[in-house]
Amino acid sequence: MTDALVLENVSKRYGDFNAVSNLSLRVPTGSVYGFLGPNGAGKTTTIRMILEILKPSSGRICVLGAESALDVRDRLGYLPEEKGLYKKMKAWAIIAYFASLKGVGRKEAKHRAYELLERYGLGDFAESKTEALSKGMQQKIQFIITVLHEPELLIFDEPFSGFDPINTELIKNEILALKENGATIIFSTHNMESVEELCDHIALIDNSKKILDGKLKDIRSSHKSNTY
Repeated sequence: MTDALVLENVSKRYGDFNAVSNLSLRVPTGSVYGFLGPNGAGKTTTIRMILEILKPSSGRICVLGAESALDVRDRLGYLPEEKGLYKKMKAWAIIAYFASLKGVGRKEAKHRAYELLERYGLGDFAESKTEALSKGMQQKIQFIITVLHEPELLIFDEPFSGFDPINTELIKNEILALKENGATIIFSTHNMESVEELCDHIALIDNSKKILDGKLKDIRSSHKSNTY
């Protein structure tokens, strides 16, 4: 199996502070990969380096076979932890706008916007301005924007934050459907229940360093055997 994402000895330093230290990871194509760790461990910094929002201080990152995420940006989807929408735009319009930025034609973008709003239970709110929607509805729109161009690699930073149990289940099912359609999914979280349900592979970092990584089933077996 090829790897959708490779990090080799990646570090990010701010003066004497190491935000990420010598991190190496391989994310297999078609997997759901859980990127775990407490707040401040370095997860979001790592994601920003993968996407070239930040430059690493050292090391190499390869995304979908490219040395720069910017070269494959139309094949990527990113849902940040801190989410925001244009408040005065209608729900369908903001989705169509972001679809057009990803190369989807104007007519198709509008059609896809209405179709996705219906699928996510927001069909009745297509003409509503985003500022009039609940936080959960806004988060679903942000999720739609992330997946609408059918990216090969999706990165979700705390995707379940703020969702009620019903919508959390909806998003989990959508993530599994994306995997079934061939996407590779990375999600950063501290929610172990979601990891158990969704992930094939995990990596755990703490204090900027990798503690463990591998197939979830192998890590489970190892920890069970170490219990006795």
